[in-house]
Amino acid sequence: MKNTLKYTFLSAVFLGFVACDVDNTLPEIPGEAENTIALEVGSADFSKYVAVGASFTAGFTDGALFKAAQENSFPNTLAKKFAMVNGGTFTQPLMNDNIGGFTIGGDVKGEPRFYFNGSGPTRLSATPTTEISSIQTGVFSNMGIPGLKSYHLGVKGYGALAGLPNANPYFIRMASSPMASVLEDVMAQTPTFFSLSEIGGNDVLTYSAAGGVGADQKGNVDPTTYGPADITDPNVFAAAFSGTVDALTAGGAKGVVANLPYITSLPYFTTVPHAPLDPSDPDFGAQIPTLNSVFGAINGVFTAIGVPERAIVFVTDAANPVIIKDEALDDKTAQIVGALLASPTFPPFVANFGLPTDATTLQKVAGLLGSYYGQARQATAKDLLVLPSSRIIGKVNTASVQSLMAQGLPQQLAGMFSAEGVSLPLEDKWVLTEDESSKVKIATDAYNVTIKNVADAKGLAFVDFNAILQEASTTGLNYDTYNLTTSLVTGGLVGLDGIHLTGRGYALMANKMLEAIDKTYGSNFAEAKDGLAKANDYPTNYSPTLQ
Repeated sequence: MKNTLKYTFLSAVFLGFVACDVDNTLPEIPGEAENTIALEVGSADFSKYVAVGASFTAGFTDGALFKAAQENSFPNTLAKKFAMVNGGTFTQPLMNDNIGGFTIGGDVKGEPRFYFNGSGPTRLSATPTTEISSIQTGVFSNMGIPGLKSYHLGVKGYGALAGLPNANPYFIRMASSPMASVLEDVMAQTPTFFSLSEIGGNDVLTYSAAGGVGADQKGNVDPTTYGPADITDPNVFAAAFSGTVDALTAGGAKGVVANLPYITSLPYFTTVPHAPLDPSDPDFGAQIPTLNSVFGAINGVFTAIGVPERAIVFVTDAANPVIIKDEALDDKTAQIVGALLASPTFPPFVANFGLPTDATTLQKVAGLLGSYYGQARQATAKDLLVLPSSRIIGKVNTASVQSLMAQGLPQQLAGMFSAEGVSLPLEDKWVLTEDESSKVKIATDAYNVTIKNVADAKGLAFVDFNAILQEASTTGLNYDTYNLTTSLVTGGLVGLDGIHLTGRGYALMANKMLEAIDKTYGSNFAEAKDGLAKANDYPTNYSPTLQ
């Protein structure tokens, strides 16, 4: 088996892309009269607008935070519209460059941004110039902190360089002091108006993006015991969110809040199909008879021990699902080993691979098959393969090869059992299973109930970002002459990292907030001249020459 197998899902995702800025243009509406409606502010006071949130608020896109993206952040767009009435100065902690990423003590710790290379997303081959230990001075209106979780808002020392890795590098360079909390720096500005968006997103995103390797902490109200990829307990979220809104509104400030989308609708989780293995590809197709011979022995054991649904079969007339390790399954390692050693057909099976059939070798091979496939199954359409899995599916895992060779297997045979997703089950970090997706949805729904209840109780403007993203992922969202969808690269809404919005997507988000502000506070941004952001003023991609 070659070191790399090529499958059709890569070409299905990337082949034929000629430009990243590809949107379905709607028919032009001719003869529109010039809009002369004057802008009215209503009851809102935008003189001191502060944006509170995480990566979306910061303007994070294409896998990084960089100057041009920050300038196209939705809070900066809102601030420009607010400035047309009674809005004041809006400041942002701009990064040093348009490369993205950052260094700590001169070492690159945050990777540069993605750009579109004609085939797909790829990282800029440039070195970031933003040094986290170079503390920015001033008061910042955009308090969007990439990586922020709900319970981080009130944590003192979240911006302390000495507190790494538990501190936040983005907050380190903008905190008023090492021991200040995010909420303290927000409240020190005495905001008259605020936006509070995507609070809670990272409380489920880190778990999801890591393929569900963390824990669901539902029922555990002590976040100091959480791991970095855990799902936050809904009561912990509720306390953090409610407390933040109480603080923001204590002095009479008004604001707009947005709920959370189902992040599993984003292209990070929907681009790579569960069945990417193409039998017409010679690197894979030629291996199907051998693979089916190996799995035939395992499938017989699965049937004998009462789990025939775990059978692994590759076909020659359709795309095949990858093999995954599902840690929610009962581990059948011991049963597989015992059944194989007890079978009279096992020694001839082992001999087919050119191996001796002494007791030690038989035990070793049975142990290998048991450990590899004790929790294995083929993926289904309800399993979500994360976007980075596209880089490793079909490739030979060299660590697996070395391990098997150390156990006495010949290199060729070790390689045959080490193809990711083909003979070697994909690790949990590459797949968000149906059970794991359900945990994310349950938590998101609970967070959104809190957000809506708090918004209603405080009389705040509310944006149903969950419904907006659902529409984008199905029919698409009409924005001026464009139809924005959640397709990776071509959809125009979501950037090249598959999670964060494009500049145009953030402009649309700003417009949705302005419409909600109109409804709640009596302004007329949606109707007035230049009251909303224009789609053509915002990009869907950034050139690699922009650095």
